[in-house]
Amino acid sequence: MKIAVVGTGYVGLVLGACLAENGNTVVCVDKDRSKLDTLEAGLMPIYEPGLEELVRRNGHEERLSFTTDLMEAVRSSSIVFIAVGTPQGEDGSADLQHVMSVARDVGRAMNKYTVVVDKSTVPVGTARRVREVIRRETEQPFSVVSNPEFLKQGAAVEDSMKPDRVVIGIDPGDERAGEIMRELYAPFTRTGAPILMMDTTSAELSKYAANAILATRISFMNEIANVCELVGADVDDVRRAIGSDRRIGSSFLFPGVGYGGSCFPKDVKALLKSASDEGYDFRILRAVEHVNQAQKERLVAKMEQYFATSNRKLSGKTIAVWGLAFKPKTDDMREAPSIPIIQHLLARGACVRAYDPAATPVARQVFGGRIVLCEKSYDALAGADALAIVTEWNEFREPDFDRMRALLKTPVVFDGRNIYSPEHMRALGFTYFSVGR
Repeated sequence: MKIAVVGTGYVGLVLGACLAENGNTVVCVDKDRSKLDTLEAGLMPIYEPGLEELVRRNGHEERLSFTTDLMEAVRSSSIVFIAVGTPQGEDGSADLQHVMSVARDVGRAMNKYTVVVDKSTVPVGTARRVREVIRRETEQPFSVVSNPEFLKQGAAVEDSMKPDRVVIGIDPGDERAGEIMRELYAPFTRTGAPILMMDTTSAELSKYAANAILATRISFMNEIANVCELVGADVDDVRRAIGSDRRIGSSFLFPGVGYGGSCFPKDVKALLKSASDEGYDFRILRAVEHVNQAQKERLVAKMEQYFATSNRKLSGKTIAVWGLAFKPKTDDMREAPSIPIIQHLLARGACVRAYDPAATPVARQVFGGRIVLCEKSYDALAGADALAIVTEWNEFREPDFDRMRALLKTPVVFDGRNIYSPEHMRALGFTYFSVGR
């Protein structure tokens, strides 16, 4: 098939590369010519395992190309994906100005029947609005489809090529669009993953509902971890016990310093706003959001308590931080727990030396010169009064503990991801704090 993907951000670039990998001819559209020049040179604007290889290979095979000419891309394609950003507005709602602008331009460019697909994360009712915008611009026949993405950053290529499910929202009776979308996704679902056909409203809501329930599990486990600390229980034992229940399962039951990233915080707020617009108070989600914000402060509170009880203050101390991205295998720092943690440390007069395998360039933009960004993990430890682990990168799981202890001024570790055994750390001579244990 011939496909246009409008937007070369995280979703659009992964989508375009993976569609091309299955033999489609894909053109990715973006207004930023310099960004496209970088992509055509095989350089990635984002860190995502496996993506660079896909882009280069399919570019070489001439299945994947990049352009600023939206009109030509639309006219040469039978399917047009809208994959532009939907930033969070001041009231928590998703800002649809970019989606609607693209819809208007797509409508003006159409010269034949075209399937227009909402791939961006959008609130309920967006497909209807997109349809109305396009209808004002063209007399050509078209269909509007809602096809939300369910990608995990750090595993986006794998999730695209082997999805758990594909959700496709179409207008009632629009069998033509339904068959085209089934044909498009058939190569991705050969192992039996379901293609779930539904109306556009249900498809739109399914994305927000999925992220909201995952965020709820995270906040719930953080609450359980906080109770564990008060009563002397071990949250790892509790997690294994409840995760063994087949009705619950083991995913997203790990406590920590709260969720972040480009999806969970924004989508929780957007669903809250959508519910509020309909006159419904989504009380559970308000609590989820409140718990998440509070959880990001608990690690610093533990540091303050430790230094206070040892007749020292956090002010003037140097804290090493391992991990800046909101999760491993990405350089994304949007809503990352590391940001409020470091901001709280700086506000209390501490100095911060930080390391992340991928997010250092982004961190320079976030923090400027307020913290020391180190090129190697052990460099961050040199002379530090304590280490805070904020992101659970694999390289932090089996470090040289003897070297860590020698580099730290005092062997104190605040583990916000529970990657070490408390007994083992104490046996190695560390003062060790974790979450819920």
